[in-house]
Amino acid sequence: MTKPLIGVTTYVNPAAWGVWKLPAALLPAAYPALIQASGGLAAMLPPDLDAASARAVVARLDGLVIAGGADVEPVRYGSDRDPRTGPPARDRDAWELMLVDAALEAGLPLLGICRGMQVLNVALGGTLVQHVDGHTGGVGVFSTHRVRPVPGTRYAALAPEPTDVPTYHHQAVDRLADGLIASAHADDGTVEAVELAGDAWVLGVQWHPEMGEDERVMRGLVRVAEAGPRR
Repeated sequence: MTKPLIGVTTYVNPAAWGVWKLPAALLPAAYPALIQASGGLAAMLPPDLDAASARAVVARLDGLVIAGGADVEPVRYGSDRDPRTGPPARDRDAWELMLVDAALEAGLPLLGICRGMQVLNVALGGTLVQHVDGHTGGVGVFSTHRVRPVPGTRYAALAPEPTDVPTYHHQAVDRLADGLIASAHADDGTVEAVELAGDAWVLGVQWHPEMGEDERVMRGLVRVAEAGPRR
């Protein structure tokens, strides 16, 4: 059987390599490496603001990962900007929100990682806390903390025991969107995983599985993508 094709969203940022300094579609190599290690094929999805493109992309994928990155612009969830919120990535916000909508409409398996979990919540009408302390190891340094699964959830079926996870975020889910349920928490009460109620495989995790050795969340996505009705 052909390996499932998993699309993963990217940054667009200035970059330098060789003699070149140009805007580039960027993604930490750990993302495609985790998809590949979990049995999938990785395809990078830089922003495309053509409204028809999200549905066209989703029609060609077996699964979708919304990757980590910049803070979602607060206007997207009806809030004023906190001074600690980072600069907006408006093209990426627009693209990823369209992708989430298209994936949900098509029943495409979906995993949101860090920012990606927040995008999922915002896409469905939820809000975000614009700053939390204690979930990074400092600027550019990942930390580790424990997450505890909520029994009976999709996430708990993948990782039933408390797990130490790599983390780097300063925002978090505030009001959960209708249809989403919390499926893991940190010891301080922060929502660390969310999922869509019902049969659709839609999961968001606030930590960065690509920065650790635990492949269970990504393997869960790849397995359901491999077994999906499109295949």
